[in-house]
Amino acid sequence: MRIRVGHLYPEYLNIYADRGNIAVLARRAALRGHELEVTGISVDEEVRPGEQDLLYIGGGQDREQALIAPDLVSKGPGIAAAVADGAAVLAVCGGYQLLGRGYLGRHGDSMPGVGLFPHETVAGERRMIGDVLLECELEPGERRTIAGFENHAGRTRLDPGAVPLGLVVAGFGNDGDSGYEGVRVGRALGTYLHGPLLPRNPWLADWLLSQALAHATGGEPPELEPLPDRLEAEAHRVSAQRARDRGGRF
Repeated sequence: MRIRVGHLYPEYLNIYADRGNIAVLARRAALRGHELEVTGISVDEEVRPGEQDLLYIGGGQDREQALIAPDLVSKGPGIAAAVADGAAVLAVCGGYQLLGRGYLGRHGDSMPGVGLFPHETVAGERRMIGDVLLECELEPGERRTIAGFENHAGRTRLDPGAVPLGLVVAGFGNDGDSGYEGVRVGRALGTYLHGPLLPRNPWLADWLLSQALAHATGGEPPELEPLPDRLEAEAHRVSAQRARDRGGRF
């Protein structure tokens, strides 16, 4: 199968090697005989429902986020329609913030958001930095862990009833207080974890590929053939242990 990926603002939002997430998806798809077709979607280019099976947006500094925020808002209806049509989404750090309702900076400067995710973000005085370990359940009865790295000043508050990506075992998470990290809306995931995220969490990469394949075929998410993830498992183990050694939340 051909899996169509729309990479939003690759030239603006690519800190902490977030572009590596695309490389992981492409490799894991190819090992199963699928082709990842990646199309950059930048300023003044539309998101058209039905044209992508997966949308990806990475993280950026405040300056880059401010540059693309108004244009991203104009893409909001297309993004929402794509998600309603069944496309998967992975939004990381700055992209995660801007797919919410907006970001309020420390000096009162405000960046508009798309409103796909049910949250708002306000800048705090202290950056929240370090390894993170989450416990999550994307499929009923399948409890897994996600290990990653966070570096953000934003405090993201989920709306009541919103579904987080996971519960914080160690690290700060969305706001350093609630015990939640990230958000999930159907097949759309948002998270502060990067570095990049997917090399040390291959099961999460496969979940995204499976959701994207379901959109591509119009069927149910397929069960993907297992891969020999020895190095990936070791990367996860080391990152998870660093998070545990770091200790509790902010």
